[in-house]
Amino acid sequence: MTAPGASAPTISNLLAETRRYPASASFTAQANVSAEDWRRADADPVAFWAEAAGRLDWAEPWHTTHSWEPVSEGADGELTVPKAEWFTGGKLNVAVNCVDRHVTAGNGDKIALYFEGEPGDRRAISYAELQREVSKAANALTELGIGKSDRVVIYLPVIPETIIATLAVARIGAIHSLVFGGFSAEALKFRVEDTGAKLLITTDGQYRRGAAVAVKDNADAAVDGVASIEHVLVVRRTGDATGDIAWTPDRDVWWHDTVDVASDVHVPEAFDAETPLFIIYTSGTTGKPKGLVHTSGGYLTQASWSHWAIFDAKADDVHWCTADLAWVTAHTYEIYGPLSNGLSQVIYEGTPDTPHSSRHFEIIERYGVTTYYTAPTLIRTLMTWFPDGVPAEYDLSSLRLLGTVGEAINPEAWVWFHTNIGRGEIPIIDTWWQSETGASVMAPLPGVSTLKPGSANRALPGLSTLVVDDDGNAVPFGEGGYLVVDRAGPGLARTVWGNPERYRDSYWARFWKQGYFFSGDGAKWDADGDIWVLGRVDDVINVSGHRLSTIEIESSLVAHPAVGEAGVVGVTDALTGQAIAAYVIPAERSHGVESEDPAYWLDLRDELSAVLRAHVSAQIGPIAKPRDVILVPDLPKTRSGKIMRRLLGDISDARPLGDVTSLQDESAPSRIEQIVRAGRASGSAIG
Repeated sequence: MTAPGASAPTISNLLAETRRYPASASFTAQANVSAEDWRRADADPVAFWAEAAGRLDWAEPWHTTHSWEPVSEGADGELTVPKAEWFTGGKLNVAVNCVDRHVTAGNGDKIALYFEGEPGDRRAISYAELQREVSKAANALTELGIGKSDRVVIYLPVIPETIIATLAVARIGAIHSLVFGGFSAEALKFRVEDTGAKLLITTDGQYRRGAAVAVKDNADAAVDGVASIEHVLVVRRTGDATGDIAWTPDRDVWWHDTVDVASDVHVPEAFDAETPLFIIYTSGTTGKPKGLVHTSGGYLTQASWSHWAIFDAKADDVHWCTADLAWVTAHTYEIYGPLSNGLSQVIYEGTPDTPHSSRHFEIIERYGVTTYYTAPTLIRTLMTWFPDGVPAEYDLSSLRLLGTVGEAINPEAWVWFHTNIGRGEIPIIDTWWQSETGASVMAPLPGVSTLKPGSANRALPGLSTLVVDDDGNAVPFGEGGYLVVDRAGPGLARTVWGNPERYRDSYWARFWKQGYFFSGDGAKWDADGDIWVLGRVDDVINVSGHRLSTIEIESSLVAHPAVGEAGVVGVTDALTGQAIAAYVIPAERSHGVESEDPAYWLDLRDELSAVLRAHVSAQIGPIAKPRDVILVPDLPKTRSGKIMRRLLGDISDARPLGDVTSLQDESAPSRIEQIVRAGRASGSAIG
């Protein structure tokens, strides 16, 4: 097998965007990190991370900064499981570092959380109040029998209680696992069973797109028959709006009857640095989701330092990461990173178009948001809603830095974001990382890096990434291959919960001789040594021997004014081995996005297919022209906004769908399947 991109033509003009945005002198003068930090970290990365850990409060110092047992081949020919430790012997309390120490430092009156509910309810919670609320929750959890190393699954929307519960679990040394509040009972049940959770924290309902949606029934179905569950702790969010809820006496308890009445004084214990902090589940392309285990000292060190560095965190910042709290981005850059650095931040419960499509602009203006971190999928959506830019009535002048996360951002979307949200002057920090790495690995640093639309630039200080071929050799600049991490940070997941062999096989076995962590992504160097992520290796399409990136083709499609979003996959083709299928959401919202009639989408495809195929051919080359262009109302996306391309491939090739438990909307594939089946039935071949 050839590494992705290795035999492909030079990266297209669109992806190898030549526009550069040098760091502004004003940002450089005040930036938290300088080019010297890179040089210092390269000289001694272990000492660098020891210095970063010193930014935290430790109850006991560590005696060994880092130890590493790489994969090796045993006498029986089996590969061993790797083992990493950071800050061995050190003890700390993660919640104390995120809350108490700021109160002790005299910043108790500073606002920690600005909460905006979808219906318009609001709360401003100071660090002192957050300390009291977390202490109450810690005491209540202890009363419910939760102690060190017990697992607690948290199935809540983006509300203050979610952060309070998360910090309380960390405070008492238990292990939390957050689950997206829109997941099905089946998806939740798997996570409850896999963790062996003793407690589930949920809510009576949540607000979604202007309506109160019941949640407790899903929670009940998920814990039904699960022997490990002792209690279900329920937050009252929607009250009577979702009607009466089922109640199991002795098992179910109300938050207001337990947490709200508990003592607000709690004496925290310090825990070993390698104490597990949380389990987070990947969406997984095959098999069941993997429960990645992150530990306390190493994870918090990298989360805190990377937030301070890449967001150039200042004391007066108001940070807003738009991710759902169950996503790893929110763990790191909406909970632990900003709070460990003592910042104020916004959390918003609802969708970006409820009750109107300018809701995010309204929130930025109301709270004076300074750093805004969101996903490329939302940026592309905003492009379709506001092709002429932000409406004049909204003042976004408080913004000083923008960030993107989730997948590689199309250059067209980057430029729109920079021009319209960023006034043509604000840096955009395009971050690359994974649930596995725990924190950002590659990103431009504000005030230091030259920005390139669509590129994550290079690894941050203390870390290192390479683009390698099948044999693990670094490919020359200008060529493509596999993206590996050859120097990981302390935030790297230690194992897969209950299955260390899966951890080894998924991430280390492929390049075990070199000691590389394999990300599963393909990438290319440019001539400067900056990296362009091309998406999952499984998403690279081989058309008649030409290996093409789905990101490259999607970027070309999104650049056309008729296209809002696109998902590109390789499908079986008897002649070329693989062909390209492009699933396209039209740009105009009025294009019948609510239509349930497959015939509507087939007519729209007939209108746009030839135009879009010609557009891709002109932008990249005839080899990249999609065989199929399918117009659809939506795309299957994970809760983090990533397009689940493998499901589109399953639909095109009429295969059974794999795991769909990580989708935001599990009904999306069925709507797409109806359109594809209608196309086949009409004689207009798809696949």
